[in-house]
Amino acid sequence: MNATHFGGSDLSSSFALQPAEFENPNLEVLFSAAQIAARVEELGANISRDYAGSAPLLIGVLKGACVFLSDLMRAIDLPLAVEFMAISSYGTGMRSTGEVRIIKDLDTAVDGRDILVVEDIIDTGLTLSYLISTLHARGARTVKLAALLDKHERREREVPIDYKGFTIPDAFVVGYGLDYAERYRNLPFVAVLKNPYN
Repeated sequence: MNATHFGGSDLSSSFALQPAEFENPNLEVLFSAAQIAARVEELGANISRDYAGSAPLLIGVLKGACVFLSDLMRAIDLPLAVEFMAISSYGTGMRSTGEVRIIKDLDTAVDGRDILVVEDIIDTGLTLSYLISTLHARGARTVKLAALLDKHERREREVPIDYKGFTIPDAFVVGYGLDYAERYRNLPFVAVLKNPYN
C-alpha cells in the first residue's frame, strides 16, 4: 500500500489542509515551553532537597498531570516510584461538577510511604482535598502536593500546595497535559483557550 493512502484517502493532502495546532490563533500562550522547563527544574531540585534520604512515591493524577509528571520525575535526583490515579470532578465541560469519583485506583499500597501527589491544576480544591484525605486514611506516612498551576480565585476548599509551578488567573487553560474535550494535551506550552467552540 502507498504510504500516503489509507482507506482510499490521501493522507498527505488531508493533513496539509489542517492548520498547525501549536500556532492555533484560538490560543494565547500563558507560559512558554522554556518557562515551564525552567520552573520544573527548580521544583525538582527543591523536592530532591526536601526528600533527601527518602524514596517518595509519586502519584500522578490522570490524565492531565501526565506531561508534568514525566518531566518532574526526571528532575528529581532520588530513588522514587511512580503510580497513577484517575480521580475527577469534571465532566467534558469547562467547570467542575463538584462530584468527586475515583476512575482508576492505585495498584500498590501506600501504607507507611512518603507520597507526593502530582497534579496539573488546582482550582476548587475539592478533588485534591478528597484525594489527600483518602491517602492519609490509607496509612500514608506523609502526603505532599506538587501542582503545575494554581487557579486560586476558584478555590472552594483550601489545600496546601507544597510545590507550585505558577499561579494563574480564572481562565480556562490548555496544553502541557491539560485539555478541553481531550484536545490540546500535546501543546508544549500552557495557553488560555479563547473560544472553546472554535
